[in-house]
Amino acid sequence: MNEDIKKGLLGIVVDETTVSQVMPDINSLTYRGYAVQDLCEKCSFEEVAYLILNKELPNKSNLKKFKKELNENRNITINLREIVKHMPKKAHPMDVARTVVSVMGLEDKDTSNNSPAANMRKAIRIFAKTPTAMAAFFRARRGKKIIPPKQGLSFSENFFHMCFGKMPNKEIINAFDVSLILYAEHSFNVSTFTARTITSSLSDIHSAITGAIGSLKGPLHGGANEAVMHMMNKIKKPESALKWINNALDKKEVVMGFGHRVYKKGDSRVPTMEKYFKKVSKLKNDKKFFKIYEIVKNVMIERKDIHPNVDFPTGPTYHLMGFDTDFFTPIFVLSRITGWSAHIMEQHAANKLIRPLSKYSGEKHRKVMLLNQR
Repeated sequence: MNEDIKKGLLGIVVDETTVSQVMPDINSLTYRGYAVQDLCEKCSFEEVAYLILNKELPNKSNLKKFKKELNENRNITINLREIVKHMPKKAHPMDVARTVVSVMGLEDKDTSNNSPAANMRKAIRIFAKTPTAMAAFFRARRGKKIIPPKQGLSFSENFFHMCFGKMPNKEIINAFDVSLILYAEHSFNVSTFTARTITSSLSDIHSAITGAIGSLKGPLHGGANEAVMHMMNKIKKPESALKWINNALDKKEVVMGFGHRVYKKGDSRVPTMEKYFKKVSKLKNDKKFFKIYEIVKNVMIERKDIHPNVDFPTGPTYHLMGFDTDFFTPIFVLSRITGWSAHIMEQHAANKLIRPLSKYSGEKHRKVMLLNQR
């Protein structure tokens, strides 16, 4: 048996997928063959969600039907709303996200049905209801009245409406849409692989997404956007940024929001998100965070040749939009439900139990001695 150990499965190809691909030759992430940069500029988030779930971009009729399905499934049960209202106010929203999807699994009539049609129905319900549940917690922990979803609003418009009771201008909504598109899918990342591993045992989609949320929570994955904001708040002002980042590098501290397992010459999603971060900064008349961003980015590239990943511009963008820092990763969840669902359905379609081997490095074979002989 070959016992070469590949820590973190580095460089190991474990399966194939048609959902997305990182293409180093054009430095682009593609969804179903479409460059994500083009999707951001030419499509709404709903169109991209449809593409990820259905393998093709929708025509007008498909999109209308898809939006209707989302609208019809946005309301959460009274039971789930009450559970959210009574969750600890200091609970991390990622723990809330994990729990609400699990509760949806208890309530869904198709939970144990893993047929393609049932999985698609469940995927749409999870995708539609999770923003409603998370917005309810966003309000409840502030002691504010929960706002139900509103017919006729887009995915992003509804989330702002349910969180804040009002909507920002179209440019803010567009920037939020772009962030969701960029976060929607990213091949065999750790949370997606978690979802596929759970699915490989023929477990259900709610269990797989619940596990994926637990994986995404970690600061080395989705939690990085929160960590970026904590870092920026430590820096406080642009005048302190140069000294702070140089000091952090001198001490060999980890700087969050930089580097990526797949991208070696920079995350292909960053230029697009950076563009919209800059737009939101101007709309909010805020110069501080973008200046800190540029100083830290330039020093990291100059001193370490390490480029930012998409979490670095996304964190402060969400902050300027008015979201609490600990809500950044749950927003990531709302988007990535599409990618997870597509991978879960793909796993079911050609399933094999995921069961890697390990190399034992513990004690050699020992015999148990009787107590009076020890």
